[in-house]
Amino acid sequence: MEVALADRQKNLERILEFAREAAGEGARLVVFPECVLTGYVLESREEAMELAEGADGPTVKVMESLCCDLGIHVVYGYLERDVDRVFNALAFVGPQGYVAGYRKIHLPHIGLDRFVDPGDRPFEVLDTDLGRLGLHICYDGAFPESCRVLALQGAELLLLPTNWPAGAEPFPLYCVNTRAWENTVNFLAADRVGVEREARFIGLSRIVDSQGKTLAEADGESETILIADLDMDAPGVKRTVRVDGSHFVDRIADRRPEHYGRLTEE
Repeated sequence: MEVALADRQKNLERILEFAREAAGEGARLVVFPECVLTGYVLESREEAMELAEGADGPTVKVMESLCCDLGIHVVYGYLERDVDRVFNALAFVGPQGYVAGYRKIHLPHIGLDRFVDPGDRPFEVLDTDLGRLGLHICYDGAFPESCRVLALQGAELLLLPTNWPAGAEPFPLYCVNTRAWENTVNFLAADRVGVEREARFIGLSRIVDSQGKTLAEADGESETILIADLDMDAPGVKRTVRVDGSHFVDRIADRRPEHYGRLTEE
């Protein structure tokens, strides 16, 4: 989706339009990019606070009504205000209402991430009617530990709403499939297109299965709805058998955590 900077109403109308179209094509889960409600290239914390709303704010009420009417689940990015704090966040909404949120943990020095507060909650897998879903945002995906932690918690599908800027092309081209493959988990990355304050975003959204195979992918410029059917049972089978009895791998069971202590050192 191409996002209108600082125009929440216009972006919300486009979100509703795309969600209805996706639902009409059979989608049960519709995932939008990071900060799809507000845009990303903000210039101050004050600007971010002005565009932020609470997790129970007006937008989630609209999305609850939409999901109830269409019988779908929606994930969208927004700026979450919590008293005097503001987070780059996701809302997960279903037919029964608001399900959960996520606050971006890893913050690069770019756009509004220069001004928001770092996520203060651990990675969490959500048990939903669709399966076990893990949420993270954009730069989180650059840290393989993020995906691994979610996979170890039993995630069957990892969702990565993102705003990849020019220069980040290696991530959608190589890392998305790698994260899916190394964790034996389905992966969906939803990016945006367009330009904000001279910053260009590269699209290249994709949906990948738990064997690292690309099922659907977008180009770098067009607004696009990607549709794919995912096997939510496949991630539960971590062992890959290539030759029965003599050649199999399991990238979860074969780990040696006793040798990974350095990963959690300051």
